Amino acid sequence: MKPNTAGRFLIAAALLMGAGAAVAADKNQTPKFQSDAALTEAVRHEIVMYSHYTLFDDIYAQVANGGVRLTGVVTQPFKKSDIDKIVRHVAGDKNVENDIRVLPLSSVDERLRVRVARLIYGDPTMLRYAMNPIKPIHVIVENGHVTLSGIVATDFDKQIAGTRAAGAMSFGAVVNNLRVEHPARKG
Repeated sequence: MKPNTAGRFLIAAALLMGAGAAVAADKNQTPKFQSDAALTEAVRHEIVMYSHYTLFDDIYAQVANGGVRLTGVVTQPFKKSDIDKIVRHVAGDKNVENDIRVLPLSSVDERLRVRVARLIYGDPTMLRYAMNPIKPIHVIVENGHVTLSGIVATDFDKQIAGTRAAGAMSFGAVVNNLRVEHPARKG
């Protein structure tokens, strides 16, 4: 190889390596979202895909001007920090406010969570919800108090879920915060 050809080869190789490094660095950058709605959907998707997010956790993400505020509850402290990391990766470190609460660690509450979930999802009329891999009805238990959240298709399904949850309790009431996707028309 002539000296001039070898120099050109080295310069071309350096340029290609530099371009490859720039592409790799660009892939590591946090994606920029065109709208708050797109960011909301990306954050929601990442939260529900988190392998430890269950029907006993309930997280809400509010997005405004590219900033994300997380609220809700989780059953374990590690879930709060994991979800925080996941959302910071999606939204950017400076744009996340984490107000997630960790429920008290209680074996009594844990047994009640499981009992309520079995009664709701085990009811034959609730089978369509039980078959969904991402459970739409969340069972939140804090110090023996049960709150249902999430979404159901009809008013009847909301009533069934509330009745089944109440059947698991020896005392106290159930707060039924389920939203109805297709509410009955008042007429």
